[in-house]
Amino acid sequence: MTTVVSTVTLPGGLSLSYAEQGEQSGPALVLLPGPTDSWRSYEPVLEAIPLSVRTIAVSQRGHGDSDKPRTGYRVQDFAGDVVPLLDALRVERAVLAGHSGSCLVVRRVAIDRPERIAGLVLEASPTTLRGHPGLAAFVSSVVSGLQDPIDPDFARSFVVHTSSGQIGPEVVDRLAGELLKVPAQVWQECFAALLDYDDLDELGRITAPTMLIWGDGDGIVGRHMQQQLAELIPNADLLVYSGIGHTPRWEDGSRFASDVAAFVEQLGAA
Repeated sequence: MTTVVSTVTLPGGLSLSYAEQGEQSGPALVLLPGPTDSWRSYEPVLEAIPLSVRTIAVSQRGHGDSDKPRTGYRVQDFAGDVVPLLDALRVERAVLAGHSGSCLVVRRVAIDRPERIAGLVLEASPTTLRGHPGLAAFVSSVVSGLQDPIDPDFARSFVVHTSSGQIGPEVVDRLAGELLKVPAQVWQECFAALLDYDDLDELGRITAPTMLIWGDGDGIVGRHMQQQLAELIPNADLLVYSGIGHTPRWEDGSRFASDVAAFVEQLGAA
């Protein structure tokens, strides 16, 4: 399978790193990694997604090898890059997939630009993180004190604690290496913004079919959040992965790829 790694420059001058595979004429799937992850966090599943799907995995601003402006790391800033990205890559409509905090980005795009969104995949999505006590404690005790360069031991620990012991050490090493590319200032602005963001009152405006993927071993995002999202988003279905933690695509990549590809092909995004 040939995966092409490239960069695209948006009208405002921001350059984003991305990987693409599949048929240009196929339904489009755009993968947006969660906070501190780059497009390489989707490498474990790319080879399992059929080439009939045009799959585009993106490193969002501040992440991986994408540009790192001095500021601009709110949910709204990340979301504001998505439609210009689609335009630049000549994608009329796409299924957007997010993980954890980037699910808020995906939802923001679906609310604001529904005509460009064929469907949503929300992997381990929170409801809202506004005032979340666990995140607030993490931000105040850890993130606020981060300095460049990021400590490699911290990077590896963060990857492990936001996934599970089921992923191999080589995958942890690769993901931790990508995390080290994220400046401390990006961590701080991004996580502080997550503590302020809440779109729950707007979720009823999402018209795109939505697939929620959640592992029942997730120690970060609970079942009650998934049930609430399934109730608030008009056309949402929940898939529960038994025994899986916060990052299902790392722990059961074949199932994740199969479920997502079937969803995309069913919708026939173009």
